[in-house]
Amino acid sequence: MVSYLRLIGFGPTGWGDQLLLAALMTLSVSAAAYGTGLVFGTLGAWGKLSGSVAARRAAEFYTTVVRGIPELLVIYLFYFGGSQGLTALARLLGQSGFWGLNSFMVGTLAVGIVAGAYQTEVLRGAYLAVPAGEVEAARAVGMGRLLMLRRILFPRVLRFALPGMGNVWQQVLKESALISVTGLAEILREIHIGAGSTDRPFDFYITGFMLYLLLTTFSGFVFRGAEGWSLKGERQVAGMRA
Repeated sequence: MVSYLRLIGFGPTGWGDQLLLAALMTLSVSAAAYGTGLVFGTLGAWGKLSGSVAARRAAEFYTTVVRGIPELLVIYLFYFGGSQGLTALARLLGQSGFWGLNSFMVGTLAVGIVAGAYQTEVLRGAYLAVPAGEVEAARAVGMGRLLMLRRILFPRVLRFALPGMGNVWQQVLKESALISVTGLAEILREIHIGAGSTDRPFDFYITGFMLYLLLTTFSGFVFRGAEGWSLKGERQVAGMRA
């Protein structure tokens, strides 16, 4: 036990500093990918709910293709395929050598695009769950589109979407481990390095297990708190009616 604590501690022979930085990197790339996915998901949901046939078909194509292939393959396509294309372009411009893409940027985009496909369905379902009567009532009192979006649609869609959004976040957090194949120094990458250089793989992998479990558990508390906050107004209205 003492040997293990010394190994993962913050002393001169410990790996605590590297693992802490790796955990922060995991959170950073996950947050960036989640935000990117939210943008793609919003556009995808708008496309599926749009009256435009072209927009609906484009959104259907996006969600069908992205959800139908492994996430790791998407990362490979973006990182290695993109680097190959960048290298070919550099050679056309008279440059030599291999030109690789930034691991953080590629990981954010690849995982974000995958997350966006799932966010599309979460947001679309949340929008469809908003009672039509509330929208009709807002229109009846002359509420404009932007005001209706701010006071009616956004709060209600957020309320219905939060559970699904929490699930997508947990998915993104775990999928960030796949970005280790690009060399990004996140948790799994540092765990691999530590296990290989110290010949103590079990100690490092159990540490990685605990780090991911800590992050996902804390995230679960945060999203459950957000769900409770979103229900506060409905509970107040229900109490007034009672």
